[in-house]
Amino acid sequence: MTFNTIKSFKLEFDGPGDAVYASSEILSGKVVLELSRDTKVDSMKVLGRGVATAHWLENRSGGMNAVYNDYTSKISYFRKRQHLIRGESKVQSLKLHAEGFAKVHWTESRSAGSSTAYTQNYSDEVEYLNRREVLLQADNGEHTLLSAGRHEFPFSFQLPEETLVTSFEGKHGSIRYWVKVKLHRPWATVRKIKKEFTVIEPIDINTPALLAPQAGTKDKMARVWYRNFGQVSITAKIDRKGYTPGEVIPVFAEFDNATSRSVVPKAYITQTQTFIARGTMKQKQAVVATLSGDVVGAQRRETWQGRAIKIPPVGPSILQCRIIKVEYMLRVCVDVPGTSKLCLELPLVMGTIPLHPFGSRTSSVSSQYSVNLEWLRMAIPEQPEPPPDYSSVVTDEEAERNITAPHPEEDLSGIMEHPLRAFVQEFRFRPPPVYCEIDPNPQPLNMRRRCMTC
Repeated sequence: MTFNTIKSFKLEFDGPGDAVYASSEILSGKVVLELSRDTKVDSMKVLGRGVATAHWLENRSGGMNAVYNDYTSKISYFRKRQHLIRGESKVQSLKLHAEGFAKVHWTESRSAGSSTAYTQNYSDEVEYLNRREVLLQADNGEHTLLSAGRHEFPFSFQLPEETLVTSFEGKHGSIRYWVKVKLHRPWATVRKIKKEFTVIEPIDINTPALLAPQAGTKDKMARVWYRNFGQVSITAKIDRKGYTPGEVIPVFAEFDNATSRSVVPKAYITQTQTFIARGTMKQKQAVVATLSGDVVGAQRRETWQGRAIKIPPVGPSILQCRIIKVEYMLRVCVDVPGTSKLCLELPLVMGTIPLHPFGSRTSSVSSQYSVNLEWLRMAIPEQPEPPPDYSSVVTDEEAERNITAPHPEEDLSGIMEHPLRAFVQEFRFRPPPVYCEIDPNPQPLNMRRRCMTC
């Protein structure tokens, strides 16, 4: 057999666009093989697998001493194998192999001069699933003869019902899922093709835990060496913990600057990637969104009434993987010149299922005031608007029709003998007082202030 007998060898997934799946879904597709002439085939195998890996190398040395630490950790979420073609007949056997395991491995090499040197290897493996099934068995044989032309071999896998982990690519680790096909021919090299697919596990932010508001307070004494400049404090709140990419987070915060210097309030959305191997962690942090406020002068206070910070297109949170985690945080900070910044952290969870509209049974009553998505495209008002005028709600004719003026000579001595609800109707359309932000009854300037502790 010559190499040019295979004109085309490719792997195609069913469904339009990019292949995206979740737990317990069916992964199906076909292997397309196009031959230029009749070809003998030993077997064709399909392998589906999903693996999370984390790896980094640390090298530490001091003088004649050197320590090399190689950290590797590995988890396999599923492994499935099918034999599409095997044997001399059309199909000798069709086999399915499903396997799932967790695996860790690392190597440590230490030396102290030329007299002491040793290397240690650590590995461990936990098996979760190992199943083999023979779906179709034919007569014994060695080769399968395929005619020239196009051949299609369908396959299908069911992903595990237990929760998988969202696909991820990082500097020190990755979570990948792929399907690999191997074509074995007599007296020829093995032909391999590999194609990755994406897994996105749903995270519903309409759960009570992710709908709960997040708030906190933090303060610090600003000092340089032995000199104190005063205290600065932050109080911040957001309406919920769970968000989806593209949403806007309204930040409610108060910055109290009791120092003798001006400070600058800011807010950040940070992503932290954590890689774990051999009980050792390695983290990588990045800022994905920033919000800057106005300068707060000395002995002044600044308030944010829902300042908006938009979430960029980022991946969902990964919290269920043992060796790789992706977490998000809203950090509300104050930059104090001459000293370290003060930061208040509020946890975030990036989900995949957005907030339900009004009337959702899964939404809490306290959170339904903010679930109208139209406000995402509008500027958040800094000051509350006054209520509508009374005349725009109740007409003069309606008010006069429902108000009965009492006669001067009418005896009101027995008014309490009648039911109270009989007089409620007269006051239903009474106009409220005119809205005004100025106190109509201010305290006299010459009034002595009362001590609140007396």
